[in-house]
Amino acid sequence: MKERPLSPHLQVYRLPLTAWVSITHRATGVFLSLGMILLVVFLLAIAQGSESFALVHSCLQSLAGRLFLWGWIYSLLFHLCHGFRHLIWDTGHGFERETLNRFAAYEIAASLLLVSMLILLVSI
Repeated sequence: MKERPLSPHLQVYRLPLTAWVSITHRATGVFLSLGMILLVVFLLAIAQGSESFALVHSCLQSLAGRLFLWGWIYSLLFHLCHGFRHLIWDTGHGFERETLNRFAAYEIAASLLLVSMLILLVSI
């Protein structure tokens, strides 16, 4: 008996851009939750005094800390752009296939543009 692949098979089926954006939206939501936990840790460190604050601050100033913070900021901006897309859908517009793909591309471009502008603003 010939083994048949499950349908849709991942080696054959290519996810559309809208699916990738939807998956990314969920992943950024999880990442935002992790960032909120870090925010609580940061606030607790402030409340506990200068030694605790200095420890958390030095962790956030490390390369890993900075990458986490920029990833968190990008997640926030991507999630925001996706939220605008949902607001458009709430009006009953934007459900045509071409519009869905165009809005997905706009969403990615807008979030990348916003985080790039923020990086430039911070580096000045």
